[in-house]
Amino acid sequence: MTPAQLLFVNAGQVVTCAGPGRGRRGPEMADAVVRTGVGVLVTAGTITSVDDERTLRRGGAGATEVDCAGGVLTPGFVDSHTHAVFGRPRYSEQEQRAAGVPYMEMARRGGGIHASVRDLRTRSEDELYALAEPRLRALAASGITTVEVKSGYGLTLDDELKTLRVVRRLAEILPMRILATWLGAHEIPIEYRERGDGRRAYIDLLLHEMLPAVVRDSLASFADVFCEPGVFTVDESREILSAARASGLAIKLHADELVAGGGAELAGAMRAISADHLAAVSDGGIAALAANDTVATLLPGTMLFLGKRDHAPARRLIDAGVPVALATDFNPGTSPTTNFPLVLTLGVSQLRLSVAESLIAGTVNGAAALGLADRVGQLAPGFSADIALWEVEDVRELPYWYGAGRCAASWARGKPCHAHDLALGFHR
Repeated sequence: MTPAQLLFVNAGQVVTCAGPGRGRRGPEMADAVVRTGVGVLVTAGTITSVDDERTLRRGGAGATEVDCAGGVLTPGFVDSHTHAVFGRPRYSEQEQRAAGVPYMEMARRGGGIHASVRDLRTRSEDELYALAEPRLRALAASGITTVEVKSGYGLTLDDELKTLRVVRRLAEILPMRILATWLGAHEIPIEYRERGDGRRAYIDLLLHEMLPAVVRDSLASFADVFCEPGVFTVDESREILSAARASGLAIKLHADELVAGGGAELAGAMRAISADHLAAVSDGGIAALAANDTVATLLPGTMLFLGKRDHAPARRLIDAGVPVALATDFNPGTSPTTNFPLVLTLGVSQLRLSVAESLIAGTVNGAAALGLADRVGQLAPGFSADIALWEVEDVRELPYWYGAGRCAASWARGKPCHAHDLALGFHR
């Protein structure tokens, strides 16, 4: 049973990320607010105070104390872009890429997303849950307390609904905050590509069968489209996203991952909650995003794994006033990592962000990409008690020890998600 009150004491640093409850822009991203000599009091899953420990002990008499042993407390990370429900991994594609086979060519041959689609269609809901559950726990072990999970490897009515039901089961059983995104428009399925009228027929299926069923069963909060030349065009993406918004879903886009195809411009024009990838975003796309509140969710792990030299232009996005988030893009083909601190490392080393900017991108702005920034992503009174404890002395060590597992414990809404230090009184 979770204690009514938790009191976190003896932290070497408390990184609060305190500030406006919205996506941070420009200079706002440069201050993660690092405090020393303070603790954090949690009551009924909500942060009630961040103050000196003597004051907190007076206000939290009887609270269960968590001794941070000189470690660093941060908000739990918000991973706002994953594809965590899938079947088998696609490790054979890594060698193909090393041999020079481009991603779109692999897709044309039936690999890439299509390979995961064929596999997922053969699996039961129970199988998919059994595969996904330890993956979500691995995400929690890297300090993630809120995670978005997309469908998109089913691409039939039954298989998309099956995937989203798995996400709902995960959200009901695991302590993490888990949000679902319907990504029926992840690809044109092979069986439709082989038909003369296939593109239109599949889009009609999305609009008139899948979307109504997803909304009827309350299976997703968001709709996403892979808007990229060779996948869904700008006009097709607009049609699908307009219908999704009219049905009550917030909208996202996979945009400009490989080439500048107008995805970011569409995201800006439609005021999407986020535009994700953006490795090839144009100047016009950056301007379109800056003109509204759309979050640019960057996925540097994907570009690293694909062997790409050109990452998303994070500095140009920030300088233009676009709120930038970081996420893992955890998926079986192009970013098979559950390690969020590694994403921070890439944020610093490849995207040229400061440590503070990377932290804001992985907390406050990740929350903004899910419509949660007013209550998630900060260690501040009134915010959800989503907390990660790190076995480091200085927060700058998180991206420094790249690939290392330094998360001692994490909590979502005050409930333990992960702990490898049993002295804390919690279990994995």
